[in-house]
This record gives sequence, C-alpha cells and structure tokens, in this order.
Amino acid sequence: MPEMIACCGIDCNACTAQIATRTNDEALRLKTATEWSKSYGHEFKPEEINCTGCTTEDGPHLGYCESMCEIRRCARERKVTTCADCGDYSCKTLSDFQKNAPEAKARLDTVRARRGTA
Repeated sequence: MPEMIACCGIDCNACTAQIATRTNDEALRLKTATEWSKSYGHEFKPEEINCTGCTTEDGPHLGYCESMCEIRRCARERKVTTCADCGDYSCKTLSDFQKNAPEAKARLDTVRARRGTA
C-alpha cells in the first residue's frame, strides 16, 4: 500500500478510521469514536468514522476533518499536500495538535528532511 500522510502528519494507512472504512469494521468504528472523543475533546459518532484520507478528493472524509479541521483547511488553502510543505511550518495550530500526536510531528519532520525543506 503506498504511503499516505495526512496534512497534519498522521499516517492514514495506520489510522483506525481509514482501516474501519477499508474493512467496513463496525466494532472498530465504535472503538475509534470512543477513544477519539476522549482524546481530542470532540464528540465523534461511530457513523462519522469513515475516511479515505484527508488528502484524497474522492470518497468519505471524517465529518470533523471535512468541515472543522483548521489544519486541513489551511493546507488546502495554501495548496500544500502536507504541512511539511508549508513555509510556515510549524505554526501554532499544528504545534498544538502535535502535542497529542508526537508521531505526526516526527513524520512531518522526516518528510521535510527528505524533501530538503527542513
């Protein structure tokens, strides 16, 4: 499976929302909604846990990511695939998110280094 990194640095292929979508796993949707609601301070419903990756145009995206995610909105406005490609890397919005997802920061740092934008 080709690498797919979300705007914020999350590994889409390892994301439980995308796995639940690919495998149509209702139990995983419920588990993910419960865990994310606790972790991110946003009430996720199991039926919202459907996503093909935030950098894809076609297919479902998490309702939160589609309509409320400041990181995704900003990346789309700036026409960058991920925040690693942004001249303002790492802004406050991204830094605040990365406090809860240090692996996402490490992934974006790696992408920047690989692309020579670090």
